[in-house]
Amino acid sequence: MLSPKLTLRNYNAQVSEALVNVKAINKVIKRGMPVYQQTN
Repeated sequence: MLSPKLTLRNYNAQVSEALVNVKAINKVIKRGMPVYQQTN
């Protein structure tokens, strides 16, 4: 998982594989983002 190359041969499966990778990367990025709180 999270490989730069698509491993599946079917086009629809490749699209799904790419979307899964994007979703996983977005989760990792979101966990690394700082949480800001507004102070008055």
